[in-house]
Amino acid sequence: MFILYLIISSTLIMTTLIMILATVLSKKTIIDREKMSPFECGFDPKASARLPFSLRFFLIAVIFLIFDVEITLLLPLASLTPFTNIFAWGTSGMYFLIVLLGGLYYEWYKGALEWSNWN
Repeated sequence: MFILYLIISSTLIMTTLIMILATVLSKKTIIDREKMSPFECGFDPKASARLPFSLRFFLIAVIFLIFDVEITLLLPLASLTPFTNIFAWGTSGMYFLIVLLGGLYYEWYKGALEWSNWN
């Protein structure tokens, strides 16, 4: 048991040391205006590289990702029917759908899904 502990701790210590060494060696040593500025054909950029982003679109995209992950977690439930009790399968499936619909109704109640109400 002691040998296993020794192997795991030495692996963690070596990994940490390698990460610290890589961080130290990869630092830029010379920092000046020319090296830190963006390069645009030899000229200073005329505008910011950051374009404005629609907050509405971002919110809808995040909501889509959340519900997409939940649906992805729900899909394997259908393949479990031969291996489980039908009551346990139905209960877990209904609980999952209730949580999913609860989140959808909450977003709808807060007005996050209504595109035209945003100012």
